[in-house]
Formats: sequence, structure tokens, C-alpha cells
Amino acid sequence: MDENITDENIADENIANEAWWKRKAAAHAEWWRKRSAAHEEETLRQNNVMYGGLIGIGAVLVQPFLTSGAASLDLSATICVIAFSLAIPLLSALIMLNRHETYRRRMTSSGLVLIAQQVSLGLGFVGVVAAFWHIMPIAGIAILVGAILGLAVHSAGYVQVEEEDAQATPGTEQPPQW
Repeated sequence: MDENITDENIADENIANEAWWKRKAAAHAEWWRKRSAAHEEETLRQNNVMYGGLIGIGAVLVQPFLTSGAASLDLSATICVIAFSLAIPLLSALIMLNRHETYRRRMTSSGLVLIAQQVSLGLGFVGVVAAFWHIMPIAGIAILVGAILGLAVHSAGYVQVEEEDAQATPGTEQPPQW
């Protein structure tokens, strides 16, 4: 009989633990849902800066090659021109889409858009590196190293800011503690 009481106690305890975990999970999911709305708006703003910046950089870097003729371009100049000739229309389309996403206050979940974002940013980066490489190979290497360091700095800073915000922002709801 003592075994039945023990089994019943364990079953009751398991049910209580399950209910507690479900409440905690629901609270955590709600906290992230609220936080993600603000995150999407900031992502849209940052995307616009990146897209517009790369279009501007591309226009400036490709301009000297427009009058020189394709026959006189070396490999790095050719790569720069081709990369930006693909990237600029994609980036322009993404800016227009971004404006619509901002208007609707939500980001698209289209796989094609995600691919276009990655391809256009990658092509823009390749175009910048190729342009600097055309000027001087060491400049191309320097921009590669600078981009890697910049990515590391941004990542470290982003993580730190998000952690500090989640822990110490007065007046905002904090994440449920496990």
C-alpha cells in the first residue's frame, strides 16, 4: 500500500512539474513575441542602411569603369563591374520591398527574398573587395581583414547590448526566469 501512495505522489508531482513548465514556457514565449516586434522594425531600418549604402558605394566604384571600355578592364575590375551590375538591381528591389514591409510592420518569410538578400549583400561585398583589389592588391586584402574584424566587433557588441538590455532596462518587462 505504501508503494501505491508513493506512485500517486510521484504522479501528482509530475503533473505539478509539467504544469509549472508549461506556464514558464508560455510566459517566455509571450516575452519573446513582444520583443521580436521591435527587433523586426530595427532589422528593417538596418537593412535599408546596408542596401542603400551598397548601392551608393557601387555607383561610386563602378563609375570610373563606365568610360574605360570593357577591353581595358583587368580581372578585378571586371569582377567589380559584374558584381555590382547584379547587386544594384537586387538591392534596389530589396529597398522597395523593405518599404512595403515597414508599411505593413512585418517582414516577409519568402525564401526567394532571403536568398536575394544574401546574394545581393555578398555580391556587393565582392564588388567592394574587387574594386579595392584593382586599386592595389594589399588594399583588397586590407578590406577583407577589416570586414572580418568589423563583423567580429559588431557581433560582440550586439550580443553585449542585447544581454544588458534584457537584464537592466528599467520599465520594460524582463524575460521570465527559469
